[in-house]
Amino acid sequence: MTQRSNLLTRIFQGVAVLAVAALFVGLGFWQLQRAADLQASLKIARTIDTTVVPLQSVAQARQPLEAQAFNRTVSVTGKYIANFRAPNQDDGNGVVTDWEVALAQVDERSAILVVRGLWSERLLNPDIQQSMDIDLTGVLVASQSGDRAENTPGVISRLDSAVVVGLTDLDLYDGYILARSEASDGQDLQRSRVTEEKINPKIPGFYWQHISYVVIWWLMAVVVLYLPFYRRRVTP
Repeated sequence: MTQRSNLLTRIFQGVAVLAVAALFVGLGFWQLQRAADLQASLKIARTIDTTVVPLQSVAQARQPLEAQAFNRTVSVTGKYIANFRAPNQDDGNGVVTDWEVALAQVDERSAILVVRGLWSERLLNPDIQQSMDIDLTGVLVASQSGDRAENTPGVISRLDSAVVVGLTDLDLYDGYILARSEASDGQDLQRSRVTEEKINPKIPGFYWQHISYVVIWWLMAVVVLYLPFYRRRVTP
């Protein structure tokens, strides 16, 4: 009975060791895929597709942006239902200014943030009303991850629909649109546009950081597999 019990114990320990080692190997492969995804997102982040497509063809409200949606030039018609100041925004050339950001309702149930231009030019189109349809074309960009200011009435800390979700009952799109043109009743709304921005990848971290984690996970798998043999060698 004791011999059988010892055998079952060894089998259980062996299965546990293999399971833990397999977990570490799996984590290594997952981290390797994250490194590949990071490289892919970096390539996408540097490329703006100038082919104009409808917003709804590449993105959906309440859904994370897919890789194929990043930096696509999109068109949409909507009504501006709220206006915000986004402080301390970098245009990609080292110029830091405040931007005007509007929440555009694009259908009965959904809305998306739109960077209209510089906050200092917010009074250039005083005739725009919430009932007016705005034909909009711009670049669809992933949400910012870091705050640039504090959330206060009329001010948003970063360009991210998550910071305004409590202000509306509408379903919000992930990311935001960097406006290239606006028109109402066929008339273009003239103002300076934010033409550049530091576009960051959606996958956090650095490539070699992910690769180092791959090595760590697989090294831990090797250690787990070696430990039973080491214990046998040191046990008298």
